[in-house]
Parts: sequence; structure tokens; C-alpha cells
Amino acid sequence: MNPPAALDHLRILDLTRVLAGPWCTQLLADLGAEVIKIERPGSGDDTRAWGPPYLTDAAGHDTTEAAYYLAANRGKRSVTIDIATERGQQLLRALAAQCDVVVENYKVGQLAKYGLDYASLAADDPRLIYCSITGFGQDGPYRDRAGYDFIIQGMGGFMSITGERDDLPGGGPQKAGVAVSDLMTGMYASVAILAAVAQRDKTGRGQHIDMALFDTVLAMLANMNMNYLVTGKAPGRAGNAHQNIVPYQVFAASDGHVIVAVGNDNQYAKFCAVASRPDLASDARFARNADRVRNRAILVPLLEAIVRERPMAFWATELEAAGVPCGPINSIAQAMADPQMVARGLRVDLPHPTAQQVPLVASPIVLDGKRAVSDLPPPLLGQHTRSVLGELLALDDAALDTLARDRIV
Repeated sequence: MNPPAALDHLRILDLTRVLAGPWCTQLLADLGAEVIKIERPGSGDDTRAWGPPYLTDAAGHDTTEAAYYLAANRGKRSVTIDIATERGQQLLRALAAQCDVVVENYKVGQLAKYGLDYASLAADDPRLIYCSITGFGQDGPYRDRAGYDFIIQGMGGFMSITGERDDLPGGGPQKAGVAVSDLMTGMYASVAILAAVAQRDKTGRGQHIDMALFDTVLAMLANMNMNYLVTGKAPGRAGNAHQNIVPYQVFAASDGHVIVAVGNDNQYAKFCAVASRPDLASDARFARNADRVRNRAILVPLLEAIVRERPMAFWATELEAAGVPCGPINSIAQAMADPQMVARGLRVDLPHPTAQQVPLVASPIVLDGKRAVSDLPPPLLGQHTRSVLGELLALDDAALDTLARDRIV
């Protein structure tokens, strides 16, 4: 398997752990960049211990590789260095000098005491691109706070629009099922890094990128932010309904649930035809989407009663045939077995040193017909320490043995 080589001219020094930073660097690795992941000797990235579940070996026994860690570290080489030691800091500065980009997610100012902050490294290499990922950014009253996705989802307003309506059973704030602010910050960070690379190609200079989870979760609210900004009224939780489109929600059929996503008035008329209720399309209260949004409380109960009369298969088949977007609510197991997932090649199995192979979900990026996915599995802790330090810093076996004996690596 050969990953696209779009970024094979870049070398990344990855000083991140957990999710936002590793998600960013994994994306760059999938696109061909060489990523060197620096970890603490003995323990490594925190997520290595975030199990069960763990990857299992051929005999069905747990390995030391937690599923959480495996999700965000494909395509990297792991090097263990004790950053708290002077010799370890020297090694890291030497590695940074051999890299195009440094990505870190330490607390604001923490790396300055090690001489590994942007100002220190850029003084030696003005072409260096340095991306800092924190909870709240490099300035502002919250700059020194640790950033946790769950808390950011709450503080940034995301949970105020996520969950069932407060007046309905189960109502109240909900977080997303995955760490959305971490994941989105990682994606924004990768875009910012590529923008800085493009700028460096023109100017010859690198720059410091300041990425914050708090900024990201506010930015990703998209139309919800605009709903507030243009009205002065903050939107609330709407469960599985859409704030600006009706009907665009989950409906209970006679034997399960179906998602109906009517995106325009023409699709609404088709939905009413399938439902044998063309009168609901011609009714002036519901003819246009703006009318349906204003009269949501009247229309939705009518539609709920209609959909409940027939099974999921009827609605899925008939609405799809009519050109009305709809679909089931799958479990992850069902989604992974879906023929579309199989046809698109989204699952990849890579060789693994302790478990023969590791199953992974590939990047959604396809470049010129090639799926963007590295052929390197998530590394074992310190798997590449000797090879990387030997190749990039020209350390011989005796020097490497000394570093290991002194517990620097």
C-alpha cells in the first residue's frame, strides 16, 4: 500500500499526546509526511493506557496497545526522550533543526523553560513552522487553563444546542459521542500548517500557529452562531430536529426509526406525495420552508402520526425512489459492514509487530483515486528511537547505549 506522496517533502516533529495534536499529525502522515512522535520513556502517550479495549494478539490476549491510541497514531515513528533532562532537550533541539514543522500541545509557556518554545527554535531556524495546540490559546484570561474536550464543548456553547429539548423526556445538555473539539482542532491545525508551508515557499520564513480548542468549537457552530448573531437570540436544543429546516429529523416508523432530511420545498412535496397527503404540501402554512419552520409545532405532530403508520422499509424505499433523502440509524457495527463502506475501502488492515495486524479506518481523503492512508501502523513505544537518532543525528551504537543506560531515551 503506497500513501499519496503529496507531503513526502515534509518532516514533522510531533510533541503532542492524546487527541487534537495526534489527529493533526496522523492526517499529515497519511498525506505522506514523515512524522516523528516524541514520547515519555516508560509510559509514552497517555492514551496508550486508555483501555480496555486493547488490540489483541493471534491468541486473543490483550496487547499493550489501547484502541484509543491506535485511532490517532498511524504513520508515525516513535522516539522516547526524557524532555526534563538537559541531554534530552539537546536531542530535541537537534531533531527540530532537522524538521520542517514542530507540533506541540503543552501548556502555554511550558516548553520555554526547556528551550523548546517557538522563539528559541526559530532563532536557530527561521524557516521552522511551529504549531501550538492548547485549550484556550496563547493569550486571554484563560490561557493558563488546561483544555479538555468535554469542558470545551460546554464552555463553547456546543452542548447548549446538543441534546433533546428541555421540555421533553431525556431533555438537557449532551456532549457529542466523540471529542469533536479535539478532532476539529486537529483538522484546522493541519490546514493551518499547510497554509504556513505555502507561505514559507513564497517568503522563506516559518511562523508560529496558535490553535485553541475553545476557538475551534465556537467557529464550528457555523449556522447556529449566525442564528444568534442575526437575531440576538441564542438557539436552544432541538434534539434530532434541524433548527432551520422542517422536516429534517428522526421519525418513529411502525418498527423502528428513520431519518428524513427534506432540504427544499420540492422534496417536501415529494415526501407528502409518498405519504399520500398532498394536501400538506399545498397548505399555505407549510408550502415553503420558512412557513414550515414557523409552524413546526403544528406540522411535525401531523407528520409523526403519518410516518408511524408504516414500517422503516416502506419509507426508506419509497422516499429514496422519490428523491427524498432518508436513511436508517445504524450502529457502528452496521456502518462498518455497510456495502458502501466496503466498496470505498475505508477499512485497512496493517501489519503489526505484536498482533500480526491492526484494523484501522482510513482517512476520508482520496487524491487522484488513491486513498490517503499511511502503510505504517501505530508504533510501539520507542520502536524507532535508535533508528531515528542514528539516521538524523548520526549517533552510533555506543552513544545510543549510553543514552539508554542514563535513561535519557
